[in-house]
Amino acid sequence: MALDAVREAFAELARRGDLLVLTGAGISAESGIPTFRGPEGYWTVGAREYHPMELATAAAFARLPAEVWGWYLYRRGVCRAAEPSAGHRAVADLARVLEDRLTLVTQNVDGLHARAGGASAPLIEIHGNIDLRRCARGCMLDRFPIPDVFDGWPRGRVPSEDELRELACPACGGPGRPHVLWFDECYDEALYGAESALAAARRADLLLVVGTSGATNLPMQIGHLALRRGIPVVDVNPDDGPFADLARASTNGAALRARAGDVLPRLARAVLDVATGC
Repeated sequence: MALDAVREAFAELARRGDLLVLTGAGISAESGIPTFRGPEGYWTVGAREYHPMELATAAAFARLPAEVWGWYLYRRGVCRAAEPSAGHRAVADLARVLEDRLTLVTQNVDGLHARAGGASAPLIEIHGNIDLRRCARGCMLDRFPIPDVFDGWPRGRVPSEDELRELACPACGGPGRPHVLWFDECYDEALYGAESALAAARRADLLLVVGTSGATNLPMQIGHLALRRGIPVVDVNPDDGPFADLARASTNGAALRARAGDVLPRLARAVLDVATGC
């Protein structure tokens, strides 16, 4: 299905039906946020250089809590300095029109979707949010903002003991941790909305996938569930990947090899035209 046909499908969706939008790192790369799996993600601790998949684990945090916090505080600064892309704003436009008929599931922890707006459409951050912290001991499930004093954290700096105390759990005073899903942890509903994301896939009439490589389990579950249900899957990504294959295999699906910022505003415009009677 070509872009014009996809636009028609979105115009029809504006009249009735539910949309599930699943986004990954590609949409935020257009805001200038590196994926952190490339050269920007490597982190030096002493004489050793760590790959992100080594640092982004509960095991690493147990061994090197200050060093892992330093890496995440730097990443948080990069995210906070970025602005929502045209793709983020287009998703927000879709949400403002469709409201609770749109569910947004994002793998990104940068908070850019929330900053772009989107009225009352549900937002499920299945990998967490880098601007939040929670109790490392699990005394409660509440999440708390990271204090503004940590804004602009420089690359390579490790927080002091006093600074770690500022990041502690406000409830029990125990160590705090970034509210992110680590590679050696599992999706769940209470912290990451996993069941809510799957429930949205069970009721959606169309799945729009933007900028994700399909490297993690829950997003691929969502894609395969959409395929089994026979709903269209539209994949927007400059590169081919597993979701492109799902899109091509789905009924009336499409694999659009393009940037989010080039495609999503046109899809949002099709929905807005129907909503406003243009």
